[in-house]
Amino acid sequence: TPEAKRRRTFDRAIKLISAKSRTVAELRERLLEGRGATKADVEAVISRLKEYGYLDDERFAFSYASLRVKQRPIGRRRLERDLKFKKVASSVAGEALDLVYAETSEEELIDRAIEKRLRTKGKPKTRPEAKSLFDHLLRQGFSFELVSAKVRAALAFDDAD
Repeated sequence: TPEAKRRRTFDRAIKLISAKSRTVAELRERLLEGRGATKADVEAVISRLKEYGYLDDERFAFSYASLRVKQRPIGRRRLERDLKFKKVASSVAGEALDLVYAETSEEELIDRAIEKRLRTKGKPKTRPEAKSLFDHLLRQGFSFELVSAKVRAALAFDDAD
């Protein structure tokens, strides 16, 4: 019966979100790929889960970004990309990132990232080592301008090297 099918879709949705928090788009995609769930069933289940407060992209984006920043220093660009990959709308992601970086500035985070890198690898003594630090920070998602300024300040290389 249609009721039983919708119930199965709902149960599957609960299993999926209790195993791992997901965005609305991720859950929709997972539900549609299996066991003959119709679009109508999936949308009904999603709207019920939103009503109950189990699905909330704003909360997901904020807690995801905030956890990542607490785990290790990471730049805004990297988190933006990660949230986009998780199918969070860019306006929702932007608001969440504004909140996260209001708590801990990117400048503070890049300083921590540089400290950590210098502890493990030591202060770069050559241009290639400095470039390695530079590239590492870019991969962590910090902006080119911020990375340039901070690496230059941290190393105080003069151009004669």
